[in-house]
Amino acid sequence: MKSRYLGSLYMALAASIWGGMYVVSKIMLANVQPLALLWLRYIVALLAMVPIMFATRQSWRIHWRHVPLVVSVGIIGYALSIWAQFQGTALSTAQWGSLITSATPAFMVVFGRLILGESITLRKAVSVGIATLGVLLVIGFGGVNHSYELGGLILFIAALTWALMSVLVKRVPLVYPSLTVTLYAILTATVVITPMAMNALTHMPLHIWMRSDMWGGLIYIGAISTAGAFFLWNNGLQRVDASSGGLFFFFQPLVGTFLGWIVLGESVTLSFWLGAAMILLSVLLVIKGP
Repeated sequence: MKSRYLGSLYMALAASIWGGMYVVSKIMLANVQPLALLWLRYIVALLAMVPIMFATRQSWRIHWRHVPLVVSVGIIGYALSIWAQFQGTALSTAQWGSLITSATPAFMVVFGRLILGESITLRKAVSVGIATLGVLLVIGFGGVNHSYELGGLILFIAALTWALMSVLVKRVPLVYPSLTVTLYAILTATVVITPMAMNALTHMPLHIWMRSDMWGGLIYIGAISTAGAFFLWNNGLQRVDASSGGLFFFFQPLVGTFLGWIVLGESVTLSFWLGAAMILLSVLLVIKGP
């Protein structure tokens, strides 16, 4: 029980951090291409994680038979899914992006059943339904332009691949520290996207590199929302089952909308607070479950 509460806390914190990342990344994507931003994000994350690995004396070893699994996590989740999240957000809106990527928990229930054999109980089904309704209330449907169809399709891929990655993490043996798995997965993603990111990086104007908000955004996106949040998410997934853990993903649009209201001055209606209450209720159903 204690482990499940701790895992719930980790995943709620991770998803909340990603909610703040929507505001930060939307600002940065006005000046930086999605692939370049993704590469810079992972470089900052690796620079933050390697010293922590040495300081905490984490094990660097992963058995060869588990390397393909960790590589799959890196390619599917950290390369493809996060690129799709950035690209889809750049082509559409943060509101539309939050709505589509919030389908992740439903996919996690399905993948959890197909890959891990986890049962889909009535409690889980009801929790996903309540959380989904809550997200729809928080985000709403107004202002979505049909010209964003391509961005919406890419964001759908982001939700699908992140759900698959989250379930694959459950297959990584618990003998490996979460920090080690996260580090190697991010390193894999960095290697994969480097050839494609170089072109975008070389065409970035010099004045963008001189801006303080550029480096502040990179610290948040790279060190906090990547190194920190990915570690919290993976650690939390090892303490709760995948289908239940996916519900904590709903904290992302909740926090993202709230920070958009505070930081960017976006309007927040009564439906936001009603949706927030439904999201919290869905999470409580999972935590209090048998």
